[in-house]
Amino acid sequence: MVHRIIEWSLRNRYIVLVLATGLFIWGVISVKKNPIDAIPDLSENQVIVFTEWMGRAPQLIEDQITYPLVTNLQGLPRIKYVRGSSMFGMSFIYVIFEDEVDIYWARERVLERLSTISRTLPEGVAPQLGPDGTGVGHILWYTLDAPGMDLGEQRAIQDWYVKFALQNVPGVSEIASFGGFQKQYQVTIDPNKLLYYKIPLSTVIAAIRANNNESGGRKFEMSDIGYIIKTDGYLKSMEELGAISIASQGGLPVRISDVATIQMTGESRLGIFDQDGEGERVGGIVVMRYGENAAEVIDAVKAKMQEVAKGLPEGMNFDIVYDRGELIRESIDSIQHTLIEEMIVVSLVVIIFLFHWRSALSIIIQIPITIAASFILLNAFGISSNIMSLTGIALAIGVIVDNGIIMSENAYKHLAERYADWQRTHQSDAS
Repeated sequence: MVHRIIEWSLRNRYIVLVLATGLFIWGVISVKKNPIDAIPDLSENQVIVFTEWMGRAPQLIEDQITYPLVTNLQGLPRIKYVRGSSMFGMSFIYVIFEDEVDIYWARERVLERLSTISRTLPEGVAPQLGPDGTGVGHILWYTLDAPGMDLGEQRAIQDWYVKFALQNVPGVSEIASFGGFQKQYQVTIDPNKLLYYKIPLSTVIAAIRANNNESGGRKFEMSDIGYIIKTDGYLKSMEELGAISIASQGGLPVRISDVATIQMTGESRLGIFDQDGEGERVGGIVVMRYGENAAEVIDAVKAKMQEVAKGLPEGMNFDIVYDRGELIRESIDSIQHTLIEEMIVVSLVVIIFLFHWRSALSIIIQIPITIAASFILLNAFGISSNIMSLTGIALAIGVIVDNGIIMSENAYKHLAERYADWQRTHQSDAS
């Protein structure tokens, strides 16, 4: 079979050249389409299920949430195993699928199963899927540089302006906020006053929930004019919260302000984010979606940051803490220079070793064609251009020319034998 292919190629040299040119052009196009990253994504094909039930102990989380979810999710198709983790107020389930399974098909299967499991969980508990990113999806970290601005204001700008704007960038799965204070109304109840008024704590909680809610309205027509009736039930200030009536004693209402202290404060924190020892900062982490081009996503996020910066308060700017784009550029440039140097050195060695330009050219021309064709296979298998894949291509250059040198030497050996036979035959005929 191999002999027939070689024989056909020798008889149809122009067709072979055209096919090689087409393969090279296809490879060049594949180089431009191939995703670029600094490190290969070797993470498992997983779907994360996150469940929050604040204020509960880890053992209760394990019994009421983690164990039921793990046992029910184990029956999913094409699954390898399920891991669960319980901590104070939170549960994490890691559903690991087979490597060849499409990630979005896997997420759909998990969502279908969660729709049936949720009915068996405690009231108010709603499992959620984690972002469609991987363990190496953190491509950019940034902070908001705003000297003198309150950390609560910075976190509000991050959560309600910057985050929503950057999430619209194609290829971004999530913007995870960190640092600062998340503003909230805090009601600190005095238990002695509850005992004095004989009001249970559940009544206070129910009153706050009932008064911080919209009610439906309707539309009616009168004198050929349509009127829309609606209510505005959301609390907008601490005064409105304090004026909520929770009970009536002696014909007088008992309000929230009578049994509790109300203040605007930040949510309880388990840690802080300090940058370079200069104080606390507020910022976010850009998580890339599964299978995206890291270099393109980073450039798109930076371009979006320039637009978002126009709407920031005066004196506030973006400060990029971690940028994988720099690592990608330095890594790829280093390997590209190494590839070029290796191609030049190998070509010189082949020319000096063979000392015949036509033979050397037939070997050297294989190097760019083979490298370009390798990117076709990288795209076919969904492998990005990274340190490991490009280094493998660099190491393979020596193997490419070795085969060509062996074939050329073998051809010359057969030609020399044929020429020697021809000379002997010619001399015998002449004699």
